[in-house]
Amino acid sequence: MKRIHIALSMLFLGVTFTMSAQEQQTNNTARQPGHTNQNKFKQMYEEFSTPNMYRTASGAPGSAYYQQQADYVMDIELDDTNKKLSGKETITYSNNSPDNLEFLWVQLDQNMRAKDSKTPLIQQNPIGIADSPERFVGTHMQEPFDGGFNIEAVKDANGKPLPYTINQTMMRVEMPKHLKPGEKFVFSIDWWYNINDHVNGRGRSGYEEFEDGNRAYVIAQFYPRMAVYNDVEGWQNSQFWGRGEFALPFGNFEVNITVPADHILDGTGKLTNRNEVFSKEMMKRFEKAKKSYDTPVIVVTQDEADKASAGFSKDKKTWKLKAENVRDFGFATSRKFIWDMMAVKIGDKDVMAVSMYPKEGNPLWEDWSTKAVASTLKSYSRMTFDYPYHKAISVHAKNQGMEYPMICWNYGRPNPDGTYSDRVKYGMMSVIIHEVGHNFFPMIVNSDERQWTWMDEGLNTFAQYVAEQDFGEWYPDAIAPLEKYPSRRGPADKIVPYMSGDQTFLSPIMTQSNNIHQFGPNAYSKPATGLNILRETVMGRELFDYAFRTYSQRWMFKHPTPEDFFRTMEDASAVDLDWFWRGWFYTTDYTDIGVKSVKKFYVSNVMNDKVKAFVKEKGITESDLGPRVYMVEEGAEDFSEDMKKGNTTENSETLKSYLMDNFTPEQRKSMKTPKYFYEITFEKPGGLVMPLIVKYTYKDGTSEMITYPAQIWRKNDDEVQRTLATDKELAQVMVDPNMETADIDVSNNAWPQDKQMNKFDQFKNKMKSE
Repeated sequence: MKRIHIALSMLFLGVTFTMSAQEQQTNNTARQPGHTNQNKFKQMYEEFSTPNMYRTASGAPGSAYYQQQADYVMDIELDDTNKKLSGKETITYSNNSPDNLEFLWVQLDQNMRAKDSKTPLIQQNPIGIADSPERFVGTHMQEPFDGGFNIEAVKDANGKPLPYTINQTMMRVEMPKHLKPGEKFVFSIDWWYNINDHVNGRGRSGYEEFEDGNRAYVIAQFYPRMAVYNDVEGWQNSQFWGRGEFALPFGNFEVNITVPADHILDGTGKLTNRNEVFSKEMMKRFEKAKKSYDTPVIVVTQDEADKASAGFSKDKKTWKLKAENVRDFGFATSRKFIWDMMAVKIGDKDVMAVSMYPKEGNPLWEDWSTKAVASTLKSYSRMTFDYPYHKAISVHAKNQGMEYPMICWNYGRPNPDGTYSDRVKYGMMSVIIHEVGHNFFPMIVNSDERQWTWMDEGLNTFAQYVAEQDFGEWYPDAIAPLEKYPSRRGPADKIVPYMSGDQTFLSPIMTQSNNIHQFGPNAYSKPATGLNILRETVMGRELFDYAFRTYSQRWMFKHPTPEDFFRTMEDASAVDLDWFWRGWFYTTDYTDIGVKSVKKFYVSNVMNDKVKAFVKEKGITESDLGPRVYMVEEGAEDFSEDMKKGNTTENSETLKSYLMDNFTPEQRKSMKTPKYFYEITFEKPGGLVMPLIVKYTYKDGTSEMITYPAQIWRKNDDEVQRTLATDKELAQVMVDPNMETADIDVSNNAWPQDKQMNKFDQFKNKMKSE
């Protein structure tokens, strides 16, 4: 019956459109101007670069893909008394590109803290009418920190000085001759700098000073580092202004770090002189930890850390670390550190989950830090690839959350009496999951953070959400009596306040890092939410997870671009997602889908006045049409109670008999006999395309959920109609009942509007209060 109705409609519409076109051809004044293709389902050929031998159309590395390598040998010394770090490093740079290189670019990230740094000058600095004393002093009264690299020498392998030019946070090193494809260049840099207080002056690395005079150091961006040279933009030598993070090549590291003899130190790479720096008791505990899969083993106790903290040794000790195929290096050191670790099975090998923290972190850190590391490695390995390194370290650092290969700093400190709230507990767990997760993005899947923050922060925040929800499965006692882990980012409804905000302060996700408004929601929350919507609503977990793993495995230890990610997700799933990438990543559009109207129709074999007038106008007779089914809207101008006669509601057998004459016996067997016909018009005031998720509730109390694919909007971006033929009377229509699409306005999501579900009422009230 539905097919007959559609066929009749198309016949009438076809005549109408033909006449209209003919009329327009004779009347130029009626023509509308042409337009470009604005369809939201058009392919992204305009936005994407052309595939080539380096990066394929499938999103995989091409046959000629290359990447450079930078190997480092370093001798580092920490001057704890003067809060100074100095180093001598030798860099072996391998040119694996097909290009001749005229010079090399080295990153001097510490120069962002130099006295002559331009970073403070690019920030707006209005008068705050009510600042905290700390902020007031820091803004208006504090002398600039005397930071930045002091470059003492740049030499070639023979000790001959090399010309160099420093431009803020970048240093250009001149080579005696061009570096040809396949050649290596060896040079050395001697340097030192003053270490900053990362607690009071903020920073990604530095020290925290405690009341007893001890310090805990978390050290990174501490050495001049090679910039990336690639097929996309040549040298990635964009300045470091403090926000856009780092693009780095992979390489091998041999790092010898000299610190006070009573310090405990760990960092990127394998400790190659453990027998020299560990006591016999520490070695015994370490061997025990390697066999402990459920409970962390304390290698350095709180009592031992307290005793060391009282000593302030003047002797020195050198810790030797060696790492292969990493993009960076970081370390942490202090005489205050407690040290615990346990083994976690990843694939066919054991990985050590490690935590380092002062007593100020206990008991929270001893209870949960290493378990959070272990849980993260399991969840991320399931979603991407088996974690390839031998350890992952979580270091306690007040107010910090930052990541490096195999090591990260994390906040979360209990009260002085050792008590802590759930907020502090889950905040600590979440930051550990997030920062340990960065081992995967971007430490292994090595995207360009300077350009595209979302490629590491957004993907990582999405995987963090999955890992948080897994956490209760690994450690169910951690979330009791909660039903599930209280994630701050991931579910669609949590991004609504941001996406419904003032457009003046919104940026597309595809915005360069330094230019983003509302950095956290834009670079972390929105891309994570978008991926969660893809996984749960658009693609389904099986297709999404397979494609996400494919991307991760294609680009592990390589340098992907946004297009490589977008293309791979489609290539591995057979789901065309250009409409999603364009809307969610390239615009600041928002989701708003609602029910515009619900019309009830009666079916009749009697031609009504409206149809009679139409066929008369077109010169068509009733006999020309043959048998037809006529739909009459209840309450329409030409509707009358007499038209209910013969309809399926009151006399279904009469209509069924009338219809059956037009079908074969085989066709009749599969026919249902609906009693009610509804035309539901859905509107889309918001610019974002999304699947149309609808819950139909009937007066008998039953309901059904139907998800219409996003492509339902492909020919009309404003509104679409769906006909519902059912044997049950409709009571309610609800769009997005579980809040899966980040719909910013739920006031239009239900019909009738005065019967919205309690969940929506609660959500609206919550939004009003925020």
